[in-house]
Amino acid sequence: MKVNAFNEERKRLTELALDKANLSVKRFYGLDTSTYAEGALDAKTKEMLGLVASMVLRCDDCIRYHLGQCYSMKVSDAELQEVFGVALMVGGSIVIPHHRRAVAYWEELKTS
Repeated sequence: MKVNAFNEERKRLTELALDKANLSVKRFYGLDTSTYAEGALDAKTKEMLGLVASMVLRCDDCIRYHLGQCYSMKVSDAELQEVFGVALMVGGSIVIPHHRRAVAYWEELKTS
């Protein structure tokens, strides 16, 4: 999926969901946002952790989102390869298709 198309669709769907959401759902979205803020761990590390978890849970939308965040936080190719290694070790071979798509999306990010 192209980077701009993914980001636009994610934004549109988030706005729709939050427009219809009750307080509990809005609080959950807020908690999700605040979880990745600077704290004892820096935001870059938290995004890399989010990427590992997303790969292990096999959520391609989440993988794309965290890849975008990692790219904006200047995660290097070498750092990303280590993140991928952790995800593959924890998740096993079932993560391989998601790894392939993640590599392709990362390359799209670098050219967008």
